[in-house]
Amino acid sequence: MPNTKINEIENYIEALHLDRKQAINKLRNVINKNLSDGIEEGFFYNMITYYIPHSKYPAGYHCNPKQPLPFISIASQKNFISLYHMGMYADTKLLTWFQKEFEKKAKGKLDMGKSCIRFKKVDEIPFELLGELTAKMSADEWIECYEKAFVKKKK
Repeated sequence: MPNTKINEIENYIEALHLDRKQAINKLRNVINKNLSDGIEEGFFYNMITYYIPHSKYPAGYHCNPKQPLPFISIASQKNFISLYHMGMYADTKLLTWFQKEFEKKAKGKLDMGKSCIRFKKVDEIPFELLGELTAKMSADEWIECYEKAFVKKKK
């Protein structure tokens, strides 16, 4: 099964234009270098996704418990490269930290939704900052944050 995931990722990257391919590969390397133990790389939702496997978090993702718990995803969209960081969606302290650091360390204006950061120009991707962001939350911290934000406790 892991080889299938690797093939899906490689096929996805191979289909990209050269500038996007280089940016996605660099982003992938930065994330993998800074990723906490207990988080795996795979291909879900038509994106390269870093997730907590069922072996570590059996409940899975509340939207679809058959899926593992997503943490970070990266994708090449039509007009931009996107990075989805679920931790920032659930942790306002982390979001505030990122917004302040982005102003200091990145070129261009921050283009962001709830968990999605969009980069229209590949030369404006702050790879080092995204590595710092990745390292800011461990697998266990993400699980704890996720449960507080999204898992409804039974009364």
